[in-house]
Amino acid sequence: MKKILVANRGEIAIRVMKTAKKMGIKTVAVYSNIDRNAPHVKFADEAINIGDNPSNKSYLLGDKIIEVAKKLNVDAIHPGYGFLSENADFAEAVENNNLIFIGPKSKSIKMMGDKLAAKDAVKNYNIPMVPGVDKAITDIDEAKEIAKKIGFPILIKASAGGGGKGMRIVENKEEFESQMNRAVSEATSAFGDGSVFIEKYITSPRHIEIQILADSHGNFVHLFERECSIQRRHQKVIEEAPSSILTPELRQKMGDAAVKVAKSCDYLSAGTVEFLVDNKMNFYFLEMNTRLQVEHPVTEFITGIDMVEQQIKIARGEKISFSQQDLKINGHAIELRVYAEDSLNDFLPNVGTLKTYKTPHGKNIRLDDGFEEGMEIPIYYDPMISKLITYGKNRMEAIQLMIKAIENYKIEGVETTLPFGKFVCEHEAFRTGKFDTHFVKNYYSADKLNSEIESEAKIAAMLGLKIYLEEQKTLRIPIN
Repeated sequence: MKKILVANRGEIAIRVMKTAKKMGIKTVAVYSNIDRNAPHVKFADEAINIGDNPSNKSYLLGDKIIEVAKKLNVDAIHPGYGFLSENADFAEAVENNNLIFIGPKSKSIKMMGDKLAAKDAVKNYNIPMVPGVDKAITDIDEAKEIAKKIGFPILIKASAGGGGKGMRIVENKEEFESQMNRAVSEATSAFGDGSVFIEKYITSPRHIEIQILADSHGNFVHLFERECSIQRRHQKVIEEAPSSILTPELRQKMGDAAVKVAKSCDYLSAGTVEFLVDNKMNFYFLEMNTRLQVEHPVTEFITGIDMVEQQIKIARGEKISFSQQDLKINGHAIELRVYAEDSLNDFLPNVGTLKTYKTPHGKNIRLDDGFEEGMEIPIYYDPMISKLITYGKNRMEAIQLMIKAIENYKIEGVETTLPFGKFVCEHEAFRTGKFDTHFVKNYYSADKLNSEIESEAKIAAMLGLKIYLEEQKTLRIPIN
């Protein structure tokens, strides 16, 4: 493997290219018109324009990307995450064009991309599942009867869904019909597939995922867990590894279950098995993400393993060079996704120009980003600016370093999730580990964050005044 095309943009494109260069592999970037001066374009050995700004006219053009790869004598394509990373047809087309897809086989992507097919695949492996139905439902009356049997509250979920789309929590039978119609409509709009299914709603869940690796020689390992419970709109904002609630015994059980899920679909490459853990420490299989996760850096910190390097080696047909027994958790890592979103206005996207962009540096601080000062955050793509990751010998050390790193990260021109990240890291519920996926609903509000910002501004003003008065005193002391 001498040359890799990265079918993505921004921080993940640079992240993949860094490892490829370290391994002596040439890289090719693809870009849309608006990204022509983006850092990932400059970082690559070669770069080629693939279309207009909207992703469906550039980064989602699988055939065009394959055509470019063949023209430039590329050996393999790395999809990153998002865009085409979990598109089974794209993975198959890459394989059919005698190129290597750095990721799982198309069959696994397809199977795990459909939540009902995924449940069907793992049901013979004795893996705990949330009580519910294992078939798509469109009939309202039938769905009502099933909901009554399971017992409210229930969760309606899009079969082809993700990212919170086509998902509705239903507290009672009176609101069932309207919520069902909304879920079907949202699923149809987002995925072109209106099929939904019903599950018991776990009221105080923790969202915990297990990182796995699988090679073509029958070897499977898990690289422990990531805690992903701090979310807004069912999407993660802060992740950490390891979780503060897992015992070694539960970690092993969940790790074993994750490996079984990977075996059930004959998995290859890096993947993530997601679970819900209830307040009685029961865990339930949720889904499998058949790609590299946004939050993979926290796993890299605690294991010392480069996940992209492993993906490339596995794609080259190599065996995983370590066993489960070789893997140990060292220290603690936390990641904050820095989005161009207004934390004070329901986390709405807040695109604009990065008038000031000064990043934090230091030991055990890692920043994966794809922007520079003066650049515009485009409206066409996900508004994530960067990922800020900190590492410590223990959880509290990682949290304190995160607070310091946030304070040293200066962004002006757009609102970001940096103030929210600081709010979380300073909150007692997070610091004690006593939180669940409802952290935002239970503890966070724009008013609370505003009062915290005002309080900090007052302290800073008082400190400034004190320093000024001290200086004035010194200036008035006569010199003999």
